[in-house]
Amino acid sequence: MSRLEKRLLNLVTRANREFDLVEPGDRVMVCLSGGKDSYVLMHLLAEVQRRVPFAVDLIAVNLDQRQPGFPQHRIEEWCKSRGFAHRMLRRDTYSVVLDKVPEGKTYCSLCSRLRRGILYEAAVELGATKIALGHHRDDIIETLLLNLLYAGQIKAMPPRLLSDDGRNTIIRPLVYCAEEEIAAFAEEMGFPVVPCGLCGSQPTLYRQRVKGLLSMLEADNPKIKGNLLAALSNVRVSHLMDRELAERLDG
Repeated sequence: MSRLEKRLLNLVTRANREFDLVEPGDRVMVCLSGGKDSYVLMHLLAEVQRRVPFAVDLIAVNLDQRQPGFPQHRIEEWCKSRGFAHRMLRRDTYSVVLDKVPEGKTYCSLCSRLRRGILYEAAVELGATKIALGHHRDDIIETLLLNLLYAGQIKAMPPRLLSDDGRNTIIRPLVYCAEEEIAAFAEEMGFPVVPCGLCGSQPTLYRQRVKGLLSMLEADNPKIKGNLLAALSNVRVSHLMDRELAERLDG
């Protein structure tokens, strides 16, 4: 095991310990998109499965969205080569997104909603107790800034979340892992990454602007991302303006 793999595994173990992400008897549905994050997630969760002193089942689930030229077979072959249980779902969300989203607008919001609904239903059908997503530290920080700057909300992505319908628990074991280290490990391991060409074809996404802002700030202060992540666990409600929240906590 390389030094980088040990570091990432320690960070996932820390997240698991702090937020009870993987528990005895869990059947975890790991969402495997084919991107670097999801491969690293599956690999590290398999290591966690080997090390925890209780039984945990993992099943990798990939959604074939009927995007032309998307090499789904690479994902399936990789799972088979590693001995991972795998399920391929096939739904044509690609045509729906192209039909519903006006030209020049971003596809990601509708695409993610459709994908989420399909995966939530699959988790229930498979008897999964948890759905593991590959969101990492940078995703969470960027989402925080996106909500602050463009939605007027203080909101990010929690490591553990009960879905709105109450049927699924979502976990994000990579919450403490930096994107650059995930990318380096994916390259080190030679994972067969198959990035999404649909959203990758849109260069003016808000998220890309936030990434640029963070890079600029990080050049002056390398602790910027760590500070933003720490802020999510260091909330001073008395110094905010959400009266409903303050009254609920006081009560």
